[in-house]
Amino acid sequence: MARVAVVGVGAIGATVAAAVQDAGGHELVLCARRPLDGVVVERPGGEEVVLQAPVMTEPDGIGAAEWVVLAVKAHQTNGAAGWLRALAGPGATIAVLQNGIDHLERVTPLAGGAAVLPTVNWCPVEPVAAGRVRQRGALRLAVPDGSAGEAFAALLGDGAEVAVGGDFAREAWRKLCANAVSGVMALAGRPAEIFALDDLRSVATALAHECAAVARAEGAPLSDDDADEVIAWIRELPPDAGSSILTDRLAGRELEWEARNEVIGRLARRHGIATPVSDTVAALLHAASGCEAG
Repeated sequence: MARVAVVGVGAIGATVAAAVQDAGGHELVLCARRPLDGVVVERPGGEEVVLQAPVMTEPDGIGAAEWVVLAVKAHQTNGAAGWLRALAGPGATIAVLQNGIDHLERVTPLAGGAAVLPTVNWCPVEPVAAGRVRQRGALRLAVPDGSAGEAFAALLGDGAEVAVGGDFAREAWRKLCANAVSGVMALAGRPAEIFALDDLRSVATALAHECAAVARAEGAPLSDDDADEVIAWIRELPPDAGSSILTDRLAGRELEWEARNEVIGRLARRHGIATPVSDTVAALLHAASGCEAG
């Protein structure tokens, strides 16, 4: 039996916690910023999973865990440092369920000697209300090759489809491409229906191709055809499908614009690659996030 702490009980955190609970034989602890009366995951077939785990709001006295699932937004990582100090240490593994491609750089300084396992998440899931999330499809994850990835797949059991190994860098950049394009939804304030518009889809395609060019410069074999496949995948989403960055924009919250969008231009500049569409989208998301000028 493992002690599993989920830090960040939002859409993906709750969904992964439900998979751990279904796998059975583990002690599950939920770590949230605010008290919750309960946490429920609505699954695609209509099943409702009620998480049978305590919800903690302070790290004091929580005790160590063998597994820490870090599911806060990328820009909230430093705010979770207290949880990581209390929960993780040598011998523990932190599975980072965040957007972006720099999981190791972002989390390792806070890991206290724990192993850091980056993940790529393709599960369509969205918050419905406080303590309730709706899972629209299978929990599909990818992790790097190695014993930590294999152990994480075993931890989740049949409740998740975990691809271990393969070209993880390519998969991470494919997801970044999809996340970057989803930023357009946040700017428009509308869900995936907007990708039916030819002019907007042209902008999204140009952005995806810029992302692919930077990926190749960084050593990940992401082709323009791969970028086009991402656009086709987004085009096939249900018209009302959203994205976490759209949800945050509509709620007036700070946006995860750096890990999802700004990173493309930042890495492009060290390779001398022009990314005008990506830079424009990132700048507009920065402004929409309500950050003060620096």
